[in-house]
Amino acid sequence: MALTAAAAITIEIMAQNLFFRWLKYLALLAVIGGLLYWRLWTPIDVESHGVKRGTLLSEVMGTGTLEAQTQVMISSKIAGRIEELSFDEGQSVTAGQVLVRLDDEELQQQVAIAAANVQVAESSIDRLKSDQARAVAVVTQTTRSHDRKVSLAAQNAISSEELDQSLEALTVAQSGLAAAEFAIVEGQKSLLAARESLAYHQARLADTSITAPFDGLVIRRRREVGDIVVPGSSILTLISVDTLWISAWVDETEIGKLRLQQPSRIVFRSAPERSFVGRVVRIGRETDRETRELVVDVELLERPDFWAIGQRAEVFIEHDRREAALIVPLTFCELDGQQARLFREQASHAQQQSVAVILRAKDHIAVDGGLAEGDILIRAVDGTPLKDGQRVKQR
Repeated sequence: MALTAAAAITIEIMAQNLFFRWLKYLALLAVIGGLLYWRLWTPIDVESHGVKRGTLLSEVMGTGTLEAQTQVMISSKIAGRIEELSFDEGQSVTAGQVLVRLDDEELQQQVAIAAANVQVAESSIDRLKSDQARAVAVVTQTTRSHDRKVSLAAQNAISSEELDQSLEALTVAQSGLAAAEFAIVEGQKSLLAARESLAYHQARLADTSITAPFDGLVIRRRREVGDIVVPGSSILTLISVDTLWISAWVDETEIGKLRLQQPSRIVFRSAPERSFVGRVVRIGRETDRETRELVVDVELLERPDFWAIGQRAEVFIEHDRREAALIVPLTFCELDGQQARLFREQASHAQQQSVAVILRAKDHIAVDGGLAEGDILIRAVDGTPLKDGQRVKQR
């Protein structure tokens, strides 16, 4: 009887355990079922975007600095002290305008001495020419006298000794003429040397006045009045403002998209809200071994009111464009090569669709068919990937 009561208690406990176990299973199934229902049937919050037609540009982007095509360093050919420095940074100059004057007092004296030496050499030439004329006259006279004595000697009217004396006198006169002519040649050489010396000192004197080689703008001043300069030392930096460009670094992977004369837009970091018109005028042919970038020069066709050489800017070089194209933001699609997978809303459900991509830009793509203007594209607000046929609701 006792065993029967114990067995009954055991059976009752086992029944209770089995009941609670099944109760746990049922609760777990209910939770799983609720989750499945919530996942499968509860609408997902989505945001939408209406497809529009417009112009889409494909651009190659580079970062660089504003530079001048023509830039020169103004320096001195001679050593000297700066006596006058006429221009400062930011001032415009015209070709031939004097930029710098050096102290020229000593060179003025050297030019005066060289000019005096030229005058002395010229006077010496005049004197030597007079000597030559006198020697010519002596030779003429002695030649006539000798000719007469030769005639007389043929008639035995004079002795041979007198004839020899006449010939000797003629020889001496001719030697004097030759010496006079040689002295003139030497004098002319001295005159030439004096004139070359004068030209040299005049050129050095002219080098004390440094002029602008072209119309331009002074962008840097490195010296002041009173400074001593030596040949080659920089005094001013001058640029021509005829051609300004952005020397931009572009990734080598974009080189196949670059062509001369491509239209471009330039955005300065000092004025990011505005773009300035440009065009590609030079494409580098050497890539940096470290950064794998090459230099592309984009001419600035319109300029901001204020600019500075070395100023940073971004260039956007137009590679391709599509007019009146159906444009889709990249955030509303998933790219797979030349295809894009996206979702449209159809009766509160997500409808998956694939479309062909005809142009890709930085943030958008242009698609070829499969969509119409005004179609509503959707994406999950929390970024969860959508599934075809999933219930959705616009937030």
